[in-house]
Amino acid sequence: MKNALILHGTDATPDSNWFAWLKGELEQQGYSVWLPQLPGAEKPNTRTYNEFLLVNPDFVFNDETILIGHSSGAVEILSLLQHLPEGVTVKAAFLVSAFKDSLGWESLQDLFIDELNFEAIKTKAYRLALIHSDNDPYVPIEHARYLQKHLDSELIVIPGQGHFNTELSPQYKQFPKLLEIIKEQS
Repeated sequence: MKNALILHGTDATPDSNWFAWLKGELEQQGYSVWLPQLPGAEKPNTRTYNEFLLVNPDFVFNDETILIGHSSGAVEILSLLQHLPEGVTVKAAFLVSAFKDSLGWESLQDLFIDELNFEAIKTKAYRLALIHSDNDPYVPIEHARYLQKHLDSELIVIPGQGHFNTELSPQYKQFPKLLEIIKEQS
């Protein structure tokens, strides 16, 4: 069965930005969608997140699973891929405004408690796509280019869209371009 996991970013909730909208759109496409409130989202921690996500008996990661993460949620997707059980590979991962280090923010340091193993991550998803803007005020595009290089992934740059959030761009209660990208690639 087609399923999807959508992860919000730091200090966000499932009701923030475009997450609930995307959940509804994917459900209309026949996906079973999990959009959880991540524990301790004010100071994201990949170990805490992985434990929370991997023990849910109602969500099964398999070759029909797509993963979508925004900002620190995208970084968590990388960690989650790295820690998926042996023999499990997901269909696709879509990383919106992902970054490679704590960006100098103390609140983001625990996202990098465990070093990312790019070689392991690449084996856990059939498709990896980075979605980034050229004017993100929080995450420079160089982070996306670094991840693209180390993950051998596609990088889709959408000009002038900031951080793809409602704080900077009120239209991001929806994200039709992301839905289009997901439909094309999964």
